[in-house]
Amino acid sequence: MASCISCGKKKTIGNNVSHANNKTKRQVMPNLQRTRIATDNGVKKAYVCTRCLRTGTVKKVV
Repeated sequence: MASCISCGKKKTIGNNVSHANNKTKRQVMPNLQRTRIATDNGVKKAYVCTRCLRTGTVKKVV
């Protein structure tokens, strides 16, 4: 599974909890996009979460 190159966000594991308080495992997936980003070494493709794209932590190349 891929993770965000900027913040390191990846899938997490939690529980589905029913009304009867039965617990089953579930995965919470981050919203990762494979985009072209600007780095010190030039342009490269990487997985970046949408939060990092929106806040400007990662510079997207057009």
